[in-house]
Amino acid sequence: MPDQPHTQRPPIERVAVLIPTYNERDNLPLIVERVRESVPAADVVVLDDNSPDGTGEVADDMAAADPQVMVIHRQGKEGLGAAYLAGFRWALERGYDAIVEMDADGSHRPEHLSHMLDVAADADLVIGSRYVRGGKIVNWPADRKAISMAGNMYIKLVLGMPVNDATAGYRVYRAETLRTIGLDEVESAGYVFQTDLTVRTVRAGLRVVEVPITFVEREIGDSKMDGDVVRESMTRITRWGLAHRCQQLRRLVDREPTWHRL
Repeated sequence: MPDQPHTQRPPIERVAVLIPTYNERDNLPLIVERVRESVPAADVVVLDDNSPDGTGEVADDMAAADPQVMVIHRQGKEGLGAAYLAGFRWALERGYDAIVEMDADGSHRPEHLSHMLDVAADADLVIGSRYVRGGKIVNWPADRKAISMAGNMYIKLVLGMPVNDATAGYRVYRAETLRTIGLDEVESAGYVFQTDLTVRTVRAGLRVVEVPITFVEREIGDSKMDGDVVRESMTRITRWGLAHRCQQLRRLVDREPTWHRL
């Protein structure tokens, strides 16, 4: 995507890695261990939506054994976006410089995170991208990959946004980015949340950088993605695209000389 002008950004010293969970008791210890090995200075914050399989209790045990692991217990399953918004606010209140989004199922390799944080030294949002040169997807069926790629192409076209993987869930946000884009106005709760925040970041004129990652399909547990999630996301994105085009047309009409409208 086109480079925005470089500006001097403060160093990143304190990092919070947010990991939302719902029924991930088998995956969680594995992913937390890998994060702690890959970026030892980072804190891990588990956002558990009252998982009935006991994920919250597993997280509590890890937090008791490691002061750099923390747990936020939520009342129930309210959606990915709601979980991340709670985590963002928690981290911002505690003065973290960068906040990371990462799935609990192992699809986002913690071994990429050190490089993503290095790139964030000169960016406002870093996206771990499947759809830039060097990015890969492992163990996805062809139809799911096709749906994901088509969805991202549609987003790029409809929203006029030069990001190849707007639905990606592996990200590094600078704290100031989250303060700038208006979290209090975000209403997206499901997977469209990622696209929502990408649009807000781009339209705020902030610097977004995509770095290639290898995305690995989960080996333990079941995916939370289904057809309803995809349809809900595409409906919202179409609505946002139409609203954006209407705004552009209104601005164009308002700039035209009066005699052009006679």
